[in-house]
Amino acid sequence: MTGLVVCVAVLVLASAYGVLHRRRSGRVRVRGRDDGKRLGAAELGDGLGERATLVQFSSAFCAPCRATRRTLTEVAAMVPGVTHVEIDAEQRLELVRALDILKTPTVLVLDADGRIARRATGQPRKADVIAALGEAV
Repeated sequence: MTGLVVCVAVLVLASAYGVLHRRRSGRVRVRGRDDGKRLGAAELGDGLGERATLVQFSSAFCAPCRATRRTLTEVAAMVPGVTHVEIDAEQRLELVRALDILKTPTVLVLDADGRIARRATGQPRKADVIAALGEAV
């Protein structure tokens, strides 16, 4: 009987964790640790957008990274003055460590001056990215 109770408890906890993780993944939000951090053309390897820049940290074998690339490319094409820059996390480890990137894909929304305005960990939805651009500009 004790084994059954332990099994049910583990299933309930794992399910709760899965639901929480799924709800948080891909949400675009403000992080307090990003205050004042700024990225420029030297760090990005490309210029900043007139209104905003979408910076995506990816890795080679990341399936959600490919879907995120498509989403961000579409958003950058739809919204004037917005550019999309993709950075290979494995080749830019110093930048990954400095920005506290823990998993791929991670998307940073930069304002026109290169300050980090929003961050999404996981695959963001197009509507969330567009809304984040509106708040960042």
